[in-house]
Amino acid sequence: MAMNKKHTPILFTLFGVILVVVVGLLIFFANRPKSTDSTNQTTQTTTQSGEPTAINGKKVSQASLDKLDLPQLSNTVGSDEAEVQIQTTAGNINIKLFPKLAPLAVENFLTLAKQDYYKDNEFFRVIKDFMIQTGDPSNQGTGSKSVVNDNQPFATEISNKLYNIRGALSLANTGQPNSSSSQFFIVQSSQDMSSQLSTFLRPSKIEAAYKNGGYPSLDGSYTVFGQVISGMDVVDKIASGEVKANTTSGEQSSPVKAEKITGVKVIKDWKF
Repeated sequence: MAMNKKHTPILFTLFGVILVVVVGLLIFFANRPKSTDSTNQTTQTTTQSGEPTAINGKKVSQASLDKLDLPQLSNTVGSDEAEVQIQTTAGNINIKLFPKLAPLAVENFLTLAKQDYYKDNEFFRVIKDFMIQTGDPSNQGTGSKSVVNDNQPFATEISNKLYNIRGALSLANTGQPNSSSSQFFIVQSSQDMSSQLSTFLRPSKIEAAYKNGGYPSLDGSYTVFGQVISGMDVVDKIASGEVKANTTSGEQSSPVKAEKITGVKVIKDWKF
């Protein structure tokens, strides 16, 4: 029997709604840094030739890593760094950015900040002793935006100088090679994580920093592009807010009363 043509638009409309919902759910589940224990951490320690490796998989020695400049360990904003103030309903968070080490991430973030893209974004995913996540105007974790890489999501930028220590500013992604965009999170954990370091090499000072908190299992999988230099008390306050189960995933991460970004002030800009 032939389909009555007058019903066709309704069927296509319903199909379109279902498709949008499915795509939205896939994005929501994908753009989330994974909270994992030490059993799921990266264990690659050597190349095929037996050489020790760092988080980017390159041959490296502990001595060479220990000679690296580690900008996250200083609160001073260097000449090759930018600075922003994320203004929130819970207080202000000052962050220095690393345009030389994560150029796509920083350019995308600064450009969107100047466009007020982040204004009124909620911290829609909050997990105490892990991280707080935002960067999606829909406040559902299903949206993102890129204004670099021809307006397409871009590659994860990994540096032996940057790690997910406490206060790190990192980009969420879907787990695919080119899926970073506007969603970001601030690592909040203050627990001693030194016993959970995966076995690839890191600078000794970074290993020591993990005693003060962070999430080492994220290293090598997410772009670190900034570091909180003041306002970690605000991050802790947001992370300590009451949460309920997310209606989609069941994860205890949806704030009962979400704090939000009221503005992002560019204190020190960077020209790309």
